[in-house]
Amino acid sequence: MRLSLLQPVIERPGPWATVYADISYDTEDAEKQRELTASATCAQLFALGADEATCGAVHEALVTRRGGEPGVHTGRVLFAADGVIVLDTPLPGPPATPFAAWEPVPRVTPLLAAVGDDPVCLVVRLDRNGADFAVRGETGAEDAGQAGGDRPIRRSASAEASERHFQAKAENTWERNAGELADAVREAFESCGAEAIVLIGEARERRMVHDKLPGPLRALTYESEHGGRAPGAETDLVERDIAQVRAVQERDHIAEVADRFRTGAEPGGTSTPHAAAGIPALVEAAREHRIDTLLVSPHGADIARHIWVGSGVDQLAVRGTELTSLGETHPAAARADDALVRAAAASGADIVVVRDPDRAPTGGLGAILRWTDES
Repeated sequence: MRLSLLQPVIERPGPWATVYADISYDTEDAEKQRELTASATCAQLFALGADEATCGAVHEALVTRRGGEPGVHTGRVLFAADGVIVLDTPLPGPPATPFAAWEPVPRVTPLLAAVGDDPVCLVVRLDRNGADFAVRGETGAEDAGQAGGDRPIRRSASAEASERHFQAKAENTWERNAGELADAVREAFESCGAEAIVLIGEARERRMVHDKLPGPLRALTYESEHGGRAPGAETDLVERDIAQVRAVQERDHIAEVADRFRTGAEPGGTSTPHAAAGIPALVEAAREHRIDTLLVSPHGADIARHIWVGSGVDQLAVRGTELTSLGETHPAAARADDALVRAAAASGADIVVVRDPDRAPTGGLGAILRWTDES
């Protein structure tokens, strides 16, 4: 999962106001509804102990219309501290349960569950002359450059002997262009951090570039029969194809991580990487920056359990007295899922939301470790 979205809230100290709001623009009195939602939310935050400045910032953000036009039904999440909106981001859809919270750490886990694994694709729109690159994720597409020129290479329809030399030369040029485009695709893939490639263009050109990609990269490359490089060639079917590729990548990645966790968690297992489960083991691993991948299930007995946190993101303990003995003067109780997500993200760990209960860790939380105490 790409955690750059969370960076503004990871290291900043709390307490935090977190608001998951259902924002609708499909009624004539939308402005009034926004005001009612903002007032009710701020009253709830104030009752929970939030300061007036933070409540005021949340109110102002909620009554401000953004992220949609009339008829759009979506959601929004706000993270605020010390009178400042630190992060205000749209949700892919309305939150399953709108709520407001005032906690020592931000309630980030519902956002990760809503966004999902968010695999990123390198979308390549190509023709015989070159290609346009775009990086596609949950938040849309970003331009990633171009490769090749703009002068078409044409074959003559004539079968005259005098033309055969030029036909063969054009074929050789097409072959060379395909090889150069494949090299450009590889470089773009490696530089943008994508997890899959979608080739869009004429079938022959897609196949020539596909075949010249390195073997490991071909396994991550898909082709769309719809659309092309020319202006106006886009269709809704292209968007469908890209969405399907991203869904496949997300499913496969979650399955692979869950299998690694299960193997590492087996009693007496000798395979690596090792895994940890249970609140005490996870707290210790997070405190020592040993978590490589944190697995979180939206449902589990451990996710809402309280652990103790200090002023630092890696100050975690099962009991508050542990932090007190380490010099923390004001330990606070926080949800285990949010505290562990914050600590794992701060140490550069990956975080994977596992919705399938058959693949999820017992209790809803687990980790693949970078190393174990034994190793």
